[in-house]
Amino acid sequence: MQTEAMTAALQNGAIPESLDEMSIEQLSIHTIRTLAIDAVQAANSGHPGAPMALAPIAYLLSRQMRYNPNNPDWFDRDRFVLSAGHASMLLYAMLHLSGYDIPLEQLKRFRQLGSMTPGHPEVGDTPGVETTTGPLGQGLMNAVGMAMAEAHLAAVYNRPAHVVVDHFVYVVCSDGDLMEGASHEAGSLAGHLGLGKLIVVYDDNRITIDGSTDLAWSDDVAARFESYGWHVQNVGDAANDLPTLAGALETARAATDHPSLIVVRSHIGFGSPNKQDSSAAHGSPLGTDEVALTKRAYGWPEDATFHVPGTVREHMGEAVRRGEAAERAWDETLAAYREAQPDLAAQFEAAIVGRPKDGWGDALPIFPADGALATRSASGQALQSAAERIPWLIGGSADLAPSNNTLLPFSGDFARHACENRNVRWGVREHLMCAAANGMALHGGVRPYVATFLVFTDYARPAIRLAALMGLPVIYVMTHDSIGLGEDGPTHQPVEHLAALRAIPGLVVLRPADANETVDAWVTAIERTDGPTVLALTRQKVPTLARPAESDGVTRGGYVLADAGDGPPDVILIGTGSEVSIALEASQRLADAGVRVRVVSLPSWELFRDQDAAYRNSVLPPAVDRRIAIEAGIEMGWREWIGDRGMFVGMSSFGASAPAAQLFEHFGLTAEAVVRSAEQLLAG
Repeated sequence: MQTEAMTAALQNGAIPESLDEMSIEQLSIHTIRTLAIDAVQAANSGHPGAPMALAPIAYLLSRQMRYNPNNPDWFDRDRFVLSAGHASMLLYAMLHLSGYDIPLEQLKRFRQLGSMTPGHPEVGDTPGVETTTGPLGQGLMNAVGMAMAEAHLAAVYNRPAHVVVDHFVYVVCSDGDLMEGASHEAGSLAGHLGLGKLIVVYDDNRITIDGSTDLAWSDDVAARFESYGWHVQNVGDAANDLPTLAGALETARAATDHPSLIVVRSHIGFGSPNKQDSSAAHGSPLGTDEVALTKRAYGWPEDATFHVPGTVREHMGEAVRRGEAAERAWDETLAAYREAQPDLAAQFEAAIVGRPKDGWGDALPIFPADGALATRSASGQALQSAAERIPWLIGGSADLAPSNNTLLPFSGDFARHACENRNVRWGVREHLMCAAANGMALHGGVRPYVATFLVFTDYARPAIRLAALMGLPVIYVMTHDSIGLGEDGPTHQPVEHLAALRAIPGLVVLRPADANETVDAWVTAIERTDGPTVLALTRQKVPTLARPAESDGVTRGGYVLADAGDGPPDVILIGTGSEVSIALEASQRLADAGVRVRVVSLPSWELFRDQDAAYRNSVLPPAVDRRIAIEAGIEMGWREWIGDRGMFVGMSSFGASAPAAQLFEHFGLTAEAVVRSAEQLLAG
């Protein structure tokens, strides 16, 4: 039955006898609700309850936000993040009615193959969708990164007479978002940094799939976010009170030194006589009978599906006119900025495009082949050189900057009232770090890099996966890449992590063999703009290798590092990272015994896989099936390169606590072990 709150809201005066009697605001809100109901019903799949509850806040945001439906990528637009991505029909209805190029037919094809309206919002599928959401907490963390990017760009480029960056990031999140530990990381850092352009509306509907939230949760959300340093407003049971909601949003926009949380008590499945305030309204269609009853409660034509009154289309479509006017005004501001600040304006526009100038890498370091250097150290030098020439390169480490070598010595720390700086101190928040970097990349104008130990990608993998899904050019500097980190022991020694990361479609993993390969890996990562890149780097020193002149092998994922003897090789040794030098040592011993050996450095399986067959076969001739892979990780995946006959020298267990040299000897990652394997292959 209808709750008292629902009945009071629906009968504020009386249930209208016809649509003509409704205010344009109420008519618009019910249009959002019924579009969501009808789309979920047509798909026989989806989440109708949250859109029914949140339609009023969506309507208000569609009226108050700055955006241009005719140019969804206008740079100074407000961003809207539906962190509660399961409520996707709320967003699709909002975008459709506001004039984005999402035909009504696409709402009718909700959750169907190839439609613009997938089950959860996905970047690239739907104009106006700012980030891919669904895994709870991710959208909130993305939004923190977007707000950081806005704050940084505003601090760097705005001048008192010329404000070219000035927009808000709005988020709608759910109980589930705030149950996730990710929300604690997001709330803590956003409050610490004072991200005043971040406004979060918390949909406190108190329902999860299992039932009431009190089955598993009794947090005082308002107190929690106040403790983080947020500006918090609890408007209570005001989900249908437009003046109260509008006032709360206006107050939040004025709280410029603090991110804002607006707690709204809503009623999931609002208007459904038998499913409101129940888990039955969360993730299933209402059903034909309940749809009719709900529409009757709204005063809506019961037999009308996907009905959009002309007055609603005209009213909400005013967003196009407002957006075009706002963008024209910004264009005028930008033109004046170019006149007054030509150098800054040129840098700003280059940052938006995100492509460094030709020749940016000419000054990168080149290391002599007779030395030894940890690849993390070489990475630090390459990063500093690149960052001096790419001013929008910004990032930092999860409390490991001295170990990851990611600190930029010529910049201060990104901080409250010092957002112009480029060293981001993420704290021990690996998940937020990587998810916020996604938000920074989505926002644009900055190129983010992040860093931690490779083993701690375990804490960040959901965000890394989404970066790959969205094709975001985030750079991950992951050091201490094997048992070679030594005494910290197996808790900190990654053995399965390379395999886990290589399993993510669209993610490029680069494990350079030495200092110069590391520089090339940085060039590859920066030049790559269609997806994320992991740099897996050593703690321990490794020899700097003599390489073929003008080698582009790292960019191509793999190359012939050395050949011994004339004619086709008898055996091919394939290594990555620190184990390439082991392969070279083994090859010399085998060559001394008259064996023709080829050593292949294979820093990136993904890049090598992308090369044409002719190149791959020139490096790994199909006729040579005696192959040995050497890597301080597990074997998973290596059969692609060594075949059924090949052998693997690597890890099959966790590591141990001891100096690195002892560990390599103990676990058989030695030239002697490689030679024995080669002799066994050659004898077979």
